[in-house]
Amino acid sequence: MTRAEFEALVAEALDGIPDEFARYLENVSVLVEDEPEEDDDLYGLYDGVPLSERTHDFAAPPDRIFIYRGPLVRDFRSRRAIKRQIRITIVHEIAHFFGLDERRIRRLGY
Repeated sequence: MTRAEFEALVAEALDGIPDEFARYLENVSVLVEDEPEEDDDLYGLYDGVPLSERTHDFAAPPDRIFIYRGPLVRDFRSRRAIKRQIRITIVHEIAHFFGLDERRIRRLGY
């Protein structure tokens, strides 16, 4: 799968986020990277301060969500499987943005 095809699947997954959640993501950048820096099995990473930890006078650079193409393409062979896992990964990282911890997100199936 080419990078352009992969990025199109990420854009499609982002377009599928319901408006009631998407409106909070205006200051969140979603970036496609080829490989994670440390954990080779990582599909995505949230980098920022969760909404649940912000004060009324919070100021910081935009939050970022990284989606890692290499591990996803290696672990999922079909376009359909990659598309599904991209969606799961994006939802998982957005859940971190909203303040859910890893255990809670996993219990929800993401």
